[in-house]
Amino acid sequence: MAPGAGKRPLLFLDVDGTLLPFGLPPAQYPVFPGPAGEGVSPLLARLDPGHGARLLALPCDLVWATAWEHEANEVVAPWLGLPELPVVEFPPADEDDLLAGLHFKTRALVGWAAGRPFAWADDEITGTDREWVRARHPGPALLHCADPLHGLTEDDYTVLARWLRNAGSASPC
Repeated sequence: MAPGAGKRPLLFLDVDGTLLPFGLPPAQYPVFPGPAGEGVSPLLARLDPGHGARLLALPCDLVWATAWEHEANEVVAPWLGLPELPVVEFPPADEDDLLAGLHFKTRALVGWAAGRPFAWADDEITGTDREWVRARHPGPALLHCADPLHGLTEDDYTVLARWLRNAGSASPC
C-alpha cells in the first residue's frame, strides 16, 4: 500500500492572497464584520467569514501552510470560525531552491504530507513547484493557484472539492 493510502487528503492553506485577497484599491474590498481586538489588523476585514464553512465542508484535513504559521490559529481561524488547525512550520528558505524557482514552502509540504494525497491552495505556485512535487511525492497532489486579487472563489472551491473527493484515485500531480 502506498504511503498515506486510506487517509483523508490534506488541504494545505495559505492566507495572504488566498484567503485574504489583495491587489484591489482598499475602497473596493468588501468589509466583513469579525472579531475585534487590540492589535487586530484592519486588513483582516477583507477575510470573508464564509470561507470557514466552505473549508470545513471539504472532504479533507485542513492544515495551515502560511507564513503566518501559528498566528493563523490565533487570528485568522477565529475570524473564519475554524477550529485550531495543524500548522506547517517552515525552515529557513534554501537559497538553492529559491534560485531554482522553487517556492520556500514546497519541500516542507511534501515532507509533511509523507505520501498522503494533498491539495495546496496558494497564490504563488509555479510550474517549478508542480514539477518538483510530481517528481518527489508518491501520492496524488493538486497544486491550486488562487488569484491573489480575489483569493479563493466559488470556482476554486468547486475545483478543490472535486479533486479532494477523487484524491484516492487521482494520479500524482
